[in-house]
Amino acid sequence: MPEIPAPFTLRSAAGLPAVYGPLNDAVLLIIDAQVEYSPAGALPLPDLDMAASNIALLLERARETGAEIVHIGHEGSPGRAFDPGAGGRFIEQAEPLEGETVIGKALPNAYANTGLQNHLAGLGRPHLVLAGFMTHMCVSSTARAALDLGYETTVVADATATRALPSVDGSSVISAETLHETALAALADRFSAITSTTQVLAL
Repeated sequence: MPEIPAPFTLRSAAGLPAVYGPLNDAVLLIIDAQVEYSPAGALPLPDLDMAASNIALLLERARETGAEIVHIGHEGSPGRAFDPGAGGRFIEQAEPLEGETVIGKALPNAYANTGLQNHLAGLGRPHLVLAGFMTHMCVSSTARAALDLGYETTVVADATATRALPSVDGSSVISAETLHETALAALADRFSAITSTTQVLAL
């Protein structure tokens, strides 16, 4: 039987960069940084505080350097998840400032039935830096769609987070940490460069 090679990523095999350029040349895309993921919401994330603090650092640098910023918010219905007046509000660390672009969505992929693609095309910047929630859901689906549309993406690992899920057969629980790391590993195979807040700020 042939020996199985050591694991490698398709990105590395293709010679794609491990890190893209500085934040001021990119578009910072903050995905679903909303109250629904806080302890007061229906989908609390165990690593929300750390991720939210790093999102705040990314926003601060983006605003200092003139990077383009787009806030994506999942739009729910009154009385349900992501209620615009409750769980749908942006968390304090990620509140958009006046003049910053805010785009609502109804599906995990931030491009689906929204004006995001038209907005990005008008900016003319091929590199997107993604942060927000949840790693395995809206961050992942948006990064995957971005590749199809010709964008380079960087996902900031410690500025994203997710929650635990039941296994498919219901016999066990996949921890938030495991799901987060697995989602990032899947993206790193082809779709996105994966980095940290410290690395982004150092560029």
